[in-house]
Amino acid sequence: MADSSLTRAIRWDTVVGALLVVVLLLSFGFVDGFGNALNLSFLIGNTLPIALIALPMTLLVVSGEIDLSVASTAGLSGAVMGALWNQGMTIETIIPICLLLGVVCGLVNGLLVTRLGLPSLAVTIGTMAAYRGIAQIVLGSDAVTDFPSQYLDFAAGRIDGTFVPYAFLPFLVLLAVAVVALHAMPFGRSLFAIGASEEAARFAGIRVKRQKLILFTLTGLMSALTGVFWALHYASARYDNATGLELSVVAAVLLGGIDFDGGKGTLGGAVAGVFLLGALQNVMSLKDVSAQSQIVVTGVLLVLSVLGPRLARQMSLARAGRRAAPTPPSKAPAPTS
Repeated sequence: MADSSLTRAIRWDTVVGALLVVVLLLSFGFVDGFGNALNLSFLIGNTLPIALIALPMTLLVVSGEIDLSVASTAGLSGAVMGALWNQGMTIETIIPICLLLGVVCGLVNGLLVTRLGLPSLAVTIGTMAAYRGIAQIVLGSDAVTDFPSQYLDFAAGRIDGTFVPYAFLPFLVLLAVAVVALHAMPFGRSLFAIGASEEAARFAGIRVKRQKLILFTLTGLMSALTGVFWALHYASARYDNATGLELSVVAAVLLGGIDFDGGKGTLGGAVAGVFLLGALQNVMSLKDVSAQSQIVVTGVLLVLSVLGPRLARQMSLARAGRRAAPTPPSKAPAPTS
């Protein structure tokens, strides 16, 4: 019983949560400017694009798939938003169009994977380039900045008297929905089953292709929403918005303990990974670490996030094997004459 409790206590997602707390405490204590309200607001606001996409990405990786086109989908959404705004459309009409575009992008990925049987890694690398190219065709090298002030204030502003951005509140609602869907509903249990063994899930009556198509569609939708948020938060719609964001999303999700092979992980761990990565990037920015060096750190964390849980799992299996190993029989005492 003690070994079981210890194993739960040192799960990878628990370790990441504890590491996040340690990083925050050290940053408050030793990094100048980290704890002021403006910087904390920047930290959360800059991390939100990663966090938004990490929600559906977590579900997707749990099911054994991945989507590397998320940043390009976000960039395409922002480019279309800027182009339509230049054409005189209202922002209330533009945003639903951008979200619908994200659904289409996700459907394309999902259909290629589920109907043609193509690997999601290869498919989404291809659509990553395609969607970014379309974004450049749509908007060119222009930057659109004159969006309505009330939307800019919501995306970049914070609740009066606090460091909490307005946009953080809708994220909390989406997080609650994702947690319930993954950890408290049959839909979530089916995703873990698919990730653990797709063939066994089919025999259990789970509609694997439909579930995966739903996940790719949700990921496209959330990527487009992130593209809208990015353009409003940074007050600039460009075709190259969110470039490289997919690396941060995947690094954060895997850092949070989501198994790249599928079937394991928690949303709590993924969110802890997201904000751990965001806190580290914020600290590096305060310390004037170059953007290139920050990319190197993100890449190293990505490798560690894959290596760490695997080493922990191998150590756990080794301990279990030693406990289960039969003890050699004791020798019988020699007969006395």
